Amino acid sequence: MHTMWKGSISFGLVNIPIKMFAATENKDVRFRYIHKECNTPIKYKKICPTCNKEIAEEDIVKGFEYEPGHFVIISDEDLNSVKNEINSKSIEIVDFVKLSEIDPIYFNKTYYLAPQDIVGKAYKLLRKAMEETGKIAIATITIRNKQSLAALRVYKNVLVMETIFYPDEVRPISQVPGLPEDEQVDEKELNIANQLIDNLTAKFEPNKYKDDYREAMIELINKKISGKEIKVTKEAPERNVIDLMEALQASLKETKTGKVKPPTKKKKTTAKKQTS
Repeated sequence: MHTMWKGSISFGLVNIPIKMFAATENKDVRFRYIHKECNTPIKYKKICPTCNKEIAEEDIVKGFEYEPGHFVIISDEDLNSVKNEINSKSIEIVDFVKLSEIDPIYFNKTYYLAPQDIVGKAYKLLRKAMEETGKIAIATITIRNKQSLAALRVYKNVLVMETIFYPDEVRPISQVPGLPEDEQVDEKELNIANQLIDNLTAKFEPNKYKDDYREAMIELINKKISGKEIKVTKEAPERNVIDLMEALQASLKETKTGKVKPPTKKKKTTAKKQTS
């Protein structure tokens, strides 16, 4: 696992040297654009539409568009002056809170934190203290010149850091159009909906959930590679259930005899996951 950041956790006067690793990865199947005539990957050039010519890297500067068509130029010296003010190789803990107090909408990306030294005495101490108190830490960290809020918590036997959005980065729900304001619902429909939730309630087992689209895409790619004929499956007919009560009752009937069956396991595929 590649170390993407080295620094420390600042816990009061305690300094805990750590290494940071990305805890998640994007496994989407990605494609490259190629020329249909010769199957050569397409290159993209940086063209100035005013001068109508290709621009070299050294002739490109950063600019902020403060109003349409008007830019203020930001130099590397400008960026460095700001960077020196906020740049830090420390995860600064500022508060300890309950995890239940943070709505999931704030969470962004997850990282594993490991001690830089093998003994990791201070690391183990913080991990144990957080386990016993049931608290998580709110901290600040600067990654790639961007300062972020973060939540530190214990996951199994590792400290995990989740970057979280600042409050002004979460859009207010008042901007969501078409939300129903009347909260009154039909009691019979509500009763069936509650029963449906009970029938579908299960222990969270992440391993039973699969990305069906990605697996189907890998299977298709493997068939293309081996020269097999690709068969296009007809689209499933759309359900046109207009009556809410009818939909609830039908769903309840399907789940009365037991939990919904997990997706059928597909044959393992062998397409390379390396993409570009």
